[in-house]
Amino acid sequence: MGDQYAVVLAAGQGTRMKSKTHKVLHPVCGKPMVQHIIDNLKAAGIDQILVVVGYGADSIQNQLKDTVQYAMQEEQLGTGHAVMQTRSLLKDKEGTVLVMNGDTPLVTPQTIEALFRVHEAQKAAGTVLTTEFGDPQGYGRIVRNANGDVEKIVEHKDATEEERNIREINTGIYCFDNRKMWDALSRVNNDNAQGEYYLTDVIEILKASGEKVIAHKTPDCDETVGINDRVQLARAEKILRNRILEEHMRNGVTIVDPDTTFIDAGVEIGRDTVIYPGSILRGKTVIGEDCRIGPHADIQNSRIENNIAIIHSTLSDCMVKEGTHIGPYAHIRPGSELGRGARIGNFVEVKNTTFGDGSKASHLAYIGDAEVGDNVNIGCGAITVNYDGSNKHKTVIQSDAFIGCNTNLIAPVNVGRGAYIAAGSTINKDVPDDALGIARVRQTNKENYAEKLRNKKSFGGK
Repeated sequence: MGDQYAVVLAAGQGTRMKSKTHKVLHPVCGKPMVQHIIDNLKAAGIDQILVVVGYGADSIQNQLKDTVQYAMQEEQLGTGHAVMQTRSLLKDKEGTVLVMNGDTPLVTPQTIEALFRVHEAQKAAGTVLTTEFGDPQGYGRIVRNANGDVEKIVEHKDATEEERNIREINTGIYCFDNRKMWDALSRVNNDNAQGEYYLTDVIEILKASGEKVIAHKTPDCDETVGINDRVQLARAEKILRNRILEEHMRNGVTIVDPDTTFIDAGVEIGRDTVIYPGSILRGKTVIGEDCRIGPHADIQNSRIENNIAIIHSTLSDCMVKEGTHIGPYAHIRPGSELGRGARIGNFVEVKNTTFGDGSKASHLAYIGDAEVGDNVNIGCGAITVNYDGSNKHKTVIQSDAFIGCNTNLIAPVNVGRGAYIAAGSTINKDVPDDALGIARVRQTNKENYAEKLRNKKSFGGK
């Protein structure tokens, strides 16, 4: 087996998407479709990957960076013309080259490997990846000869009635002997209504030259779905989502309702974790074993250790250590790290904060830009007042402290180890270890004053 190469065609504008975003950069299960293709090609062991770019080239290069090589197609003059732009990088190489479009993200590494394997075992000049559709309307049909080799590819509009009954179709993915492909490309012309150079003409030229052209049929037609508009994007998303969910379930994860669970490609989940309905796991999220996630948990780019419950809550770019309970209706924002056995309860927001082992904020609190020690209790309605209108400031609450209800901690401020803050206090000075901090106005009762207020309102007062 010689060297293996891949050419990914991604120069077109994709106008049917009706989007400012380049077509191949639209995400499928959290990852741009062209990134799926590159990752799958690398997983299949391809030696050299070339991406043909044109419209929106900078945006594609910003996504893929130096993981691939690039060729520029200044004018989009057809698929054959696009491949021709890789001439300086591929022309004189020995081996096999795969050509595919940048809008087919569902083709698996296993199918790519199988296509190369069949092509090279048969010593073919060209191999077409095919599949069968129940309704092949609009697709090019694969016409085979008596030996099972490809006789021709006929477009739907040009097919006879008998040929239209063929259900095996051309997916637009090919393997070629690299030198023979370049020889055939040199003979492709643009003598057609569109004035373009078509890669399918290479198949015809190879056949006319007496070369062997075969087809390899993949049994899963869903793999070959191309994405040209938002409808096809949604279909591809559903196919890949189901594939991802099945893989997690087969690896020991319980997903209570797959129809309402959304998990991005690349998310990792440990065994015996249960994902409840309405949950969304996105980005580079990693979840450990024996966790309860959801219902309605939205977690992005976060690391969740073992034995953690996250219920009706949103987390992004944070770390949660073992045994912690979050929610319902909590919001853990970027830069936060929650310690072992912590508790973040109803309507608590945590931002850019380290929250110690065994510490609790059970309800209705805001903890931002803070350092909270171990075994701290933060009462209902407590707030770290971290922003002065220009700058953010840090609050430090040392271990074993007790923060009473409806407390304002005006940062920068330090609450010492084992200190108590009386409910309703506004603290703007440091509190020493084991001290009681009280900062509230003495209560005054004005006898019969309520009657005056009621009389004032009765005369139209506001």
